[in-house]
Amino acid sequence: MKVRGERECQQCGTRWSYYETGSIECPECESLRSVGLNDRTTHTDTPVKLDLSAHQSRFGEAHETLPKDGVTELKTDIREYTRKRGFIRGGELLTLDSAYLAARELLEAVDIYDRIRDPTDTEREYLFSLLAGAADGVRPPTEDVPESLRKARGMATVHAVEEYRRDLLVYLDELESREVSDDTVSSETDRDAVGETVKRDSDTAASRSSLAQNVLEQLRDRTKRVEALGGDVSPTDADALVNAANAIGEFIRNGDDIALTRAQDTLSEQSI
Repeated sequence: MKVRGERECQQCGTRWSYYETGSIECPECESLRSVGLNDRTTHTDTPVKLDLSAHQSRFGEAHETLPKDGVTELKTDIREYTRKRGFIRGGELLTLDSAYLAARELLEAVDIYDRIRDPTDTEREYLFSLLAGAADGVRPPTEDVPESLRKARGMATVHAVEEYRRDLLVYLDELESREVSDDTVSSETDRDAVGETVKRDSDTAASRSSLAQNVLEQLRDRTKRVEALGGDVSPTDADALVNAANAIGEFIRNGDDIALTRAQDTLSEQSI
């Protein structure tokens, strides 16, 4: 969606950033009457933190099976967090960050773990390590993911990469629209100054979009394969998809050809 990020309260005059608070309510007087001060910009990310402290305390007392109510509440909190998250903040393209990835993996892992009749110490250590670090974006190392739980990382990658891919496409549309608008203004300025329209190179965003979308299709193809396998791929392959997604994001953000090549190479080396 597009929002006017800089707000001013009509009641008390306080100014604040919607991008930082995620609310049109005045932080000083709580009035809902405010006006936007800047142009609308694309914004998909809501400021939100994942608080897992209560779940850490509750699950820390569980030595084998997890408390049923606790599992349900944990899933609800994680889903609420991921629902509010996005990767465009005030027109700025973000990375597919570790906090979002960890939350996605924890959601998948607790579901799988809860169905294991007699979890091993290794499985339990993995889950609790993930629970302890997810809020800070810390996940267990790739080599520490148990075979029985590698589907969690695989499916977390599928969902996270797909959400990121959607925002990348939104951002590309925004880039192209912005360039068309800028070119229109530039053409009018040149016409006024010189008496004729000066032809300008206006295909930068369009070219970037075309190149990026080709690789995004390859990325989508790989994630669909992982999804078809129920996430049952090596954690190394799953992590590679995340790296490719972030490399594409870097290219879209900065026009870095090296990043695009890195993404293409990563995807071509995939065994899935």
